[in-house]
Amino acid sequence: MSVVVLFFLLFLLIALGMPIALSIGIPAIGLILTPGVFPATVPFAALGQTIIQLLFAGVDSFDLLAVPLFMLAGAIMERGGISRQIIDFSDSLVGWMPGGLACASIVASMFFAGISGSAAADTAAIGAVVIPAMVRQGYPPAFAAAVVAAGGALGVIIPPSIPMVIFGFLTNVSIAKLFMGGMIVGIFLGLVLMLIAAGISWRMGYGSRRSFSLARVGQAFRRAFWALWAPVIVLGGILTGIVTVTEAAALAVFYALFVSLAINRELQWADLPGQILRSQITAATILLIIAMAKVFTWLVAMKQTSQLLGAVMMNLGLPPWGLLLLVMAGLMVIGCVMETTAALILLVPVLIALTPQLGVDPTQFGVLIVTNLAIGMLTPPIGICLFVSCGISGATLSQTSKAALPFVLAAFFVLVLTSLWPPLTLWLPSIVYP
Repeated sequence: MSVVVLFFLLFLLIALGMPIALSIGIPAIGLILTPGVFPATVPFAALGQTIIQLLFAGVDSFDLLAVPLFMLAGAIMERGGISRQIIDFSDSLVGWMPGGLACASIVASMFFAGISGSAAADTAAIGAVVIPAMVRQGYPPAFAAAVVAAGGALGVIIPPSIPMVIFGFLTNVSIAKLFMGGMIVGIFLGLVLMLIAAGISWRMGYGSRRSFSLARVGQAFRRAFWALWAPVIVLGGILTGIVTVTEAAALAVFYALFVSLAINRELQWADLPGQILRSQITAATILLIIAMAKVFTWLVAMKQTSQLLGAVMMNLGLPPWGLLLLVMAGLMVIGCVMETTAALILLVPVLIALTPQLGVDPTQFGVLIVTNLAIGMLTPPIGICLFVSCGISGATLSQTSKAALPFVLAAFFVLVLTSLWPPLTLWLPSIVYP
């Protein structure tokens, strides 16, 4: 009964507009301290001490240091001109396609996803350059915003990925294997999104096309040479084992500083305090949610929610693939109404215990959850990528949501395929980490 009350209060506070961290923490802390929830033999002071220890333990992790570092790297690259160079190179590769600039924005998002690990940072960095250019070429603002938002969602699927870091922290699943599992899925989804963008642009007559030119590709590559090395250094360091994920995040920050200050010279030392403050406010929000969610998930675990949920699912009599699709459907609904980090931290500790019943490998399950929640970033009312791209384009949320519907359906198709065909996520990790 206490777990039902806990989740009811959680969604009530979210609906009332309270910040996510407080919506998670207040019901959990309040119920822990409520007489009758725990035996009377447990001292009140001990419960208070447990809460403090849980808050500290929630963020006391070397792996989680990657979160503020990746956020800072993304902010520096956005301000230092790296995103514009990546967009120009992407446009030289696919600008000949119908909806060339729309396709280029998705390719650029795929490149940028290999650096920032954040969907919001990806959307902002690419959208600030691409959306005004797309509008000038005749794309409707809502469609331009939808394309950039769809590409931005790739930022949490293609490694490095902040949600995958959080999933690995919560479950002790190898973060490097999660990264490898998300690589093919993210690239495949990016290609599908490009086909959707090209098809709509061709049918509606959006944008302009230019003939393919190797000379132009070479010129754009030379200008973007140092920028394109960023994902190679970050991912290469992780996959070869030279650096950990957190060390790779620090390496990304230093490389972004080097390129932005010494090569592009578009970032000044005076700009750094503002970039640090802006990125770390976002990172602090994520870490506060993680700390509060540690208390929440501890209470859920103490009430044996995983065992109860497992028993309910077994009684449904569905095959493992049916149970997996049922869980994915439930996550999709939750992803529409709950912020990604909060959904991960609240649900993963409960759901990871069900992987034997679902017949799914933990690495595949992690990629599926992150991909599922990435779709939630494209749907109202919480979709962060939609809000960022709407803010840049000036289109309304309803207009952009309607334009994003084909991309959401395409992402849903990829999610179902990934759920039913494990090699899509497990083949590359098995090759790299036999």
